[in-house]
Amino acid sequence: MTLFSDDPHARAASGDSAGPDPDAVDESEQSPRLSRRGSIGAVLVVVAFVLLMVMALSPAPYVIEAPGPVFNTLGYNHPVGQTPTNADEKKPLIVVSGHKTYPTKGALDLLTVSEIGTPQQLPNWGQVIQAWFSSSHEVIPVGVAYPPGEDVTQQNAENAQAMTDSQKDAVAAALNQLGYDFPQHVVVQQVVDGPAKGVVKVGDEILTVNGVAIKGVQSLRDQVKKNGTDTPATIVVLRDGKQKSLSVTPEKASGSVVIGIGATMKYDFPFEVTIQLDNVGGPSAGQMFALGIMDKLTPDSLNGGAHVAGTGTIDNEGNVGAIGGIRQKMYGARDAGATVFLAPASNCDEVTGHIPDGLHVYAVKTLSDSIKVLDAVRTGSSTSGLATCPTS
Repeated sequence: MTLFSDDPHARAASGDSAGPDPDAVDESEQSPRLSRRGSIGAVLVVVAFVLLMVMALSPAPYVIEAPGPVFNTLGYNHPVGQTPTNADEKKPLIVVSGHKTYPTKGALDLLTVSEIGTPQQLPNWGQVIQAWFSSSHEVIPVGVAYPPGEDVTQQNAENAQAMTDSQKDAVAAALNQLGYDFPQHVVVQQVVDGPAKGVVKVGDEILTVNGVAIKGVQSLRDQVKKNGTDTPATIVVLRDGKQKSLSVTPEKASGSVVIGIGATMKYDFPFEVTIQLDNVGGPSAGQMFALGIMDKLTPDSLNGGAHVAGTGTIDNEGNVGAIGGIRQKMYGARDAGATVFLAPASNCDEVTGHIPDGLHVYAVKTLSDSIKVLDAVRTGSSTSGLATCPTS
């Protein structure tokens, strides 16, 4: 009896004669089949690749935030690492007229964020996927970056105005920090529906709230909050050259105690400070403008020649406020060569877990806090007592 097996080695061992194998496949019939299958497979791979490329190049409903140009406030108005081809375009970023200035060393960098994409020109999926895996980039839905119905041209104009206002506030903050005495006025710019409507007028200069002198917009907010919503606040204003005492009872709106006005600052500076920086909008460079101005007005180098970067809004009273895009700004600072970074304490939740290697980040609430950091950097003293954002 002949025993059959799927293993040819077993057949040879049994002593069977070499006859035709009923399970064998003729290679002449197999090759065309394999060839056809291979061709179909190759076509499918090509089709899949083409579809993938089409998808990768298709617009995605997102915009990308990336590190933008870096500017040294102690240097010129062109980005760090770039030299303008036209020498006439190379201008000092900060110019002081009518007052003595002093040489500076090192860098006090301000940071920017570049936005890739607009509602009219969206990035493609390839760019978005690449940004998702980048520590220095952030992907944002286009509807969040550009809310529906919002005029982009108007938004750009508002950012330009915010930059202009921040420069004035930075000059005031620097001069106040250095002890200069000059007129500073808190002026009502807008009155909305609320407790102040019909009582406070646009153009009123706010002098005191409940007998406390108002030196800035933040002081006004603090005193209104302190008054609370249960009793009227006594507000003394200067209107048409005469003082008037007004009574306004604050209310609570969006979690804040308010009286329903918008205020701005007006200054009479003792000398002229000009900041020459084009094509950058928003208020987030305020702190670094102020530090750059201070450095130029003082004999000693604030940073001791170190490479320092930072961000944060500033007001005339020296309060440092939160900004957007701090993660991109930290990477921009590190890539430009900075080793020390001054971050608004109110941004610590975005700083934690995202600090690039080699960058020491300090959390600051006021211009005085930043000066303490720079003093330690300049003198080489211990920084252990200085506030930082949690690392994790």
